[in-house]
Amino acid sequence: MSTRDDAVGVDTAAVSAVPTRRPRVEGDRETEILDAAVRVLADVGYDRLTMDTVASEARASKATLYRRWQNKAALVVDAVSRAKGIPPADMPSTGTLRGDLLASWCGRGGWSSTLPMSVMGGLMTALHNDEELGTAFREIFLGPRQALARRVFEEARDRGEIADGVDLDLVMSLLPAVCVHQEFVLHATLDDAFVERVIDTVVLPACRARPTQAHDDARAVKKLRTVRSTE
Repeated sequence: MSTRDDAVGVDTAAVSAVPTRRPRVEGDRETEILDAAVRVLADVGYDRLTMDTVASEARASKATLYRRWQNKAALVVDAVSRAKGIPPADMPSTGTLRGDLLASWCGRGGWSSTLPMSVMGGLMTALHNDEELGTAFREIFLGPRQALARRVFEEARDRGEIADGVDLDLVMSLLPAVCVHQEFVLHATLDDAFVERVIDTVVLPACRARPTQAHDDARAVKKLRTVRSTE
């Protein structure tokens, strides 16, 4: 039965029935938990990581983690995304595609930032086997980065730096694809000098390529293979 505090006119039963809003995990506490998740990931890998182990490492309750992240996939991808550097609200605008790519990719001590290569390498492997992780990775990590990259390339196209008919999705993928290959497949140094070389020798020429030229080149290669096969 509802009771009423006549002194202040408050229905005490109604007030008690309103659920208490749990505080959001944010600020320094959120950073501590994300750092703990990276440490656990580096130590045991994604498959053996649990919300319990991260909570223990961060000296937090599992309930605290679940107030912020719905599962371990969301937690891990958020932790990796922040360790790699949160994409800025606006990409650099230098007036040229080359300048924009250099400004957004260089000056961070390499593509891996503070993450050990083993962490990203293990995560890449897990992406192929865990659908939940793959979904979180595309939404939390790739989504914001691809959206900003598309804006950079669309602005370059509007300025006339990208030839008509060039596949934006394809040229957008060139720099990250080569960098991933350099670091995770070859285990080679990935620094600003390498990024600049890829931009100048791969990305920018691809942006200037005419589709008809590419088609003619493909026909020439096919003709050469035919000639060689008949010799």
